[in-house]
Amino acid sequence: MPLNRLVIYAGDVEETAAFYETHFGFKRMRLPGDRIVELVAQDGGANIMLHQAAKGQRRGQSTVKLVFDVENVESFCAECAGNGLTFGPIRKADGYVYANAKDPCQNPIQVSSRAFR
Repeated sequence: MPLNRLVIYAGDVEETAAFYETHFGFKRMRLPGDRIVELVAQDGGANIMLHQAAKGQRRGQSTVKLVFDVENVESFCAECAGNGLTFGPIRKADGYVYANAKDPCQNPIQVSSRAFR
């Protein structure tokens, strides 16, 4: 079975939705009365569901990292920097490169060219 949705517990749902819309091209979908904002992937990838975090939940307390496939990591990171998202250094791995950052909830995210090697 394919993985189609991931849930992020967000301290600020609106800020987090705007982050994934701006930097990764997701489109926001929210049905009347629904507590969840669903961010729909525009290229067939998994959707992200944003749920309001509980008051006691610590930011960035996570064992999950969201990895986005990007063919040209260097240019993607440069474009994101122009929009206010700064990635860490670009790292080389076995035939691909990647870079890490955090979303507004301090969840780890990564862009990687691994899928294109």
